[in-house]
Amino acid sequence: MAAIYKINDDFYDESFVLIALHTTLDDYALVYGLNQSIKSKFKRAKENFNLAENKSFPIFEWDDEFHGMYWVLVANHSSEQELIANNDLFQNESIYTKPRLIPEYKDVDYLLKIETEKEIETNSIIKNILMLPRVMAAYEISTDKLKSKNNLIF
Repeated sequence: MAAIYKINDDFYDESFVLIALHTTLDDYALVYGLNQSIKSKFKRAKENFNLAENKSFPIFEWDDEFHGMYWVLVANHSSEQELIANNDLFQNESIYTKPRLIPEYKDVDYLLKIETEKEIETNSIIKNILMLPRVMAAYEISTDKLKSKNNLIF
């Protein structure tokens, strides 16, 4: 008889802060601005974060060993488009959609995840992010009510 193991929700460690970013900047321009404004050292990961087939998200990482924090900037929209089957009047037309990493926040362009065991001052981080040109909004997302937080396991 084989043993069956189940992973419950308590297994997932929620010791991170999540900041939503609304911007028209491309990912490389946003990373350059973040590296200048918050003195970070984000670098592009070798591969995109693949959530599922046709769901690939550009990801930038920075391991701040001095402060014991791990920072991840990820696009909330996929870099690939997904073809949707259409069974109505326009069934011969191709319809594409961009999958979202966090579907409940479909208007958010980028997510900044900061993994840390200690308390950090997010207001100063958000204030520095908002000083970047073409960043319209930045705010912290409560992870308690987030339905798709398992998508944030990198």
